[in-house]
Amino acid sequence: MERLPGIGEKTANRLAFYFLRLPDEDLKEFAANINDLKSKTKMCKVCLNLTENDLCPICEDAKRDFGVVTVVESVLDLLSFETGNIYQGVYHVLHGKIDPLNHVDPDDIKISELLVRIKKSPEITEVILATNPDMEGEATAIYIKNQLEELKKTQKREMKITRLAYGLPIGANLEYADYMTLKKAIEGRNRF
Repeated sequence: MERLPGIGEKTANRLAFYFLRLPDEDLKEFAANINDLKSKTKMCKVCLNLTENDLCPICEDAKRDFGVVTVVESVLDLLSFETGNIYQGVYHVLHGKIDPLNHVDPDDIKISELLVRIKKSPEITEVILATNPDMEGEATAIYIKNQLEELKKTQKREMKITRLAYGLPIGANLEYADYMTLKKAIEGRNRF
C-alpha cells in the first residue's frame, strides 16, 4: 500500500491492520469494488469526466448551465469545484496538460474533443479556462484560447473566453506572498 500516493509506512500499516479486523464479508465486498474499479469506469461522452454510465451525473443534471463550460486538467480539479457547490455550469476534462519536456503535445490531451463539442453546441456562450497556474497550465490555456479565438472567427459567433483569477488566498499575509502572486492579485483586482 506504500505505493499509493500519500500513503507512507505508518498509514500502510494502519490500513493493513484495519483490513485484518474487517469481517470477511466486508473485506470481500471492498476487494470486489477495487477489482471492478477499472472495468466499470469509463469517460462521460460529453465532458470526459469519469463515470459508470454514458453520461456523468453533472451532464445528466438539467439544472446545470450548459452555456458555461469550465475546462480543467483532471477529474480531481473538477471535484475541487464540485466540493463547494460554487459552480453550476458544466465541465470539460482535458486529462492532462501540454508539457513538451515530457513529450505531451496538444494531440495527447482532450483539446480536439473540446473544440468539436463547442462547434456542435451553439448554446455555449462562455469557456472558463481553469488550468493550473504553472508553466504547463498557462501554455495549455494559451493554446486553447488561440484555438477558441480561431473557432469564433470561423463560426462568426459570440463566446466569452475567460481565465480563473489569480491572487492571494483568504487569510494570507502579504509579507509571505511571492512577487508573481502579488502581480496577479494587482492585475485581477475588483471594485470593493
